[in-house]
Amino acid sequence: MRRPIALLILIALLLACGTAQQTIQTRDLADALLPKEPARGKNGAVAGGTAAAVDAGMKIFKMGGNAVDAGVATMFAAAVAEYSHFGFGGEAPILIRTKDGTVVTIGGVGTMPKLGTPEFFRKHQLEPLEVDSNEPNGLTKYLPVTGLLPAIVPGMVEGGLVALRDYGTLSFEQVIGPAIELADEQVVDDMRAAVVRYARPFFDRWPTSKAYFMPDGHMPRPGETFKQPALAKTLRAMVAAEQRAAALKKPRTLGIDAVRDYFYRGEIARKIDAFSKANGGLIRYEDMANFRVKPEPSLGGSYKNYTVYKPGFYTQGPAAIELLNLMENTNVAKLGFGSEQYIHTMTEAMKLAYADRDAYYGDPLFTKVPSAELLSKEYAKTRFSLITDAASLDFRPGKVKHANGTHPSREELVRRQIDDALMYGDTTCVNAIDKDGVLFSATPSGAALPSVIVGDTGIPLTQRAQSFYLIGDHPNDVAPGKRPRVTLTPTLVLKDGKPYMVMSTPGGDNQDQSLVQMFFNVVEFGMNAQQAVAAPRFQSRHLVSSFDNHAMNPGSLLVDERFGRPVAIALKNRGHRVEFRSRFSSGAAPTMILLQPDGTIEAGADPYAFRVAKAF
Repeated sequence: MRRPIALLILIALLLACGTAQQTIQTRDLADALLPKEPARGKNGAVAGGTAAAVDAGMKIFKMGGNAVDAGVATMFAAAVAEYSHFGFGGEAPILIRTKDGTVVTIGGVGTMPKLGTPEFFRKHQLEPLEVDSNEPNGLTKYLPVTGLLPAIVPGMVEGGLVALRDYGTLSFEQVIGPAIELADEQVVDDMRAAVVRYARPFFDRWPTSKAYFMPDGHMPRPGETFKQPALAKTLRAMVAAEQRAAALKKPRTLGIDAVRDYFYRGEIARKIDAFSKANGGLIRYEDMANFRVKPEPSLGGSYKNYTVYKPGFYTQGPAAIELLNLMENTNVAKLGFGSEQYIHTMTEAMKLAYADRDAYYGDPLFTKVPSAELLSKEYAKTRFSLITDAASLDFRPGKVKHANGTHPSREELVRRQIDDALMYGDTTCVNAIDKDGVLFSATPSGAALPSVIVGDTGIPLTQRAQSFYLIGDHPNDVAPGKRPRVTLTPTLVLKDGKPYMVMSTPGGDNQDQSLVQMFFNVVEFGMNAQQAVAAPRFQSRHLVSSFDNHAMNPGSLLVDERFGRPVAIALKNRGHRVEFRSRFSSGAAPTMILLQPDGTIEAGADPYAFRVAKAF
């Protein structure tokens, strides 16, 4: 399973305090960190992974930008400030509600290079530091986890620029300004220092990464100044491309297109091509040049008087819509927050929704996904009837007509244990709302440490291709030009047709599990935004992991210790394989923003994952 951000932060804090025998106990620290109220304002709000990233969005708001301008600025700043978990070579599915009420998806997820064929990966022998060993009950054949081979075309930059061009109001130079300031200089925090230390064994294989993250040959320490001059130079060169367009009197939109061309069809693309060729990677100039993203309709599902929007079936987002359809067959409020029956029913519904994800989801440009049936209320009603009082230990995808769905549990499995240093790490989240009802939600990810820095560009490449399968006839099997089925899943919600909520979280396969729980915390259990993100959550691992060797853990249920032992014992008696987790290792790190009927904007951020929310 993925290592939680908050757990690494807590470890760093404990180390900074000296020893585990500190006078401040972990639970006392947790209570001290918990904000008592959400951030509230009337003009705008931003929530994200760090104060530096959120401050970037707030600065853009106060310059007169809308929620899209602020969201994109926050995302770009996060790619600099949160360099341990996310970078400019990563991905970012984005949801936007415009001022006129249109809801769109911008699928900032890159594609597999043309050289990344199934035959190539079947013949490839995994090398040291591409993967060491793996979780129990995983597939025997899979793609590398780190290095250059799991790199797909960077998608976040294209997604962010298209969002800014079509739905923002400011220039690229304006929204990238805070990111450039951070690249010029920032202070190392405990989190960044801890993760760089964690990734240290990887750097000997990739000198460009070692020089970037250890510029003076030593590990960064909390409180030191960290500079990213190579990245700052790249970002300023992108600004210069826009300025050249402006000098020719080209409109704002064409200036932003000039930045896109510089990155994907200009100097940056050529540098990525050269570095990849020289170091055994697969990305070529043509892969970069041919990559373009355009806005598309979002998938919308309903729950009572709410409309919940998600990105398409190249993400796991539709599983949240199916999960809501399933739970609409019971009275969620009557089950009671944190009750044994609530956790059991939700967990069994999660298993059904994720079984369908694991069997049927893949890039819709390459496979025919039975979307209408998977997301229908009738299908959910039939599926919900499978839930009994006992925990199911089987993987049970539904039977769908005229669809090719193969559940990976039918494949040959291996039993080994993963090297923690290579496990895919958590990333970040960005949400924004403004006073005009413009909504922005993104789940930026990819290029987390241990990552490969491309030459002198300062750009780390993603490892997202590991989310593909090598089964042979699965919708998510690897193929050139194809997007992997990613876990990234922002969420946008309307209430009675009016703008209401945005939320997102890192956490891999746990993302939609956590987001649906947060949604219920608000709409069924009456919590405010801060309460909703700070409340205890549970996580089923009864699914196929989207990372590493795609491990499966039938019946595994991770429960926040705050739910209490009586509930855990009752769940064990039903057949769940229960393990306790602390609030610092819940497997997610969410933020949420609500727009109330009176115009108040209310933002919450998970305090145990050290998330940040601000409003004005």
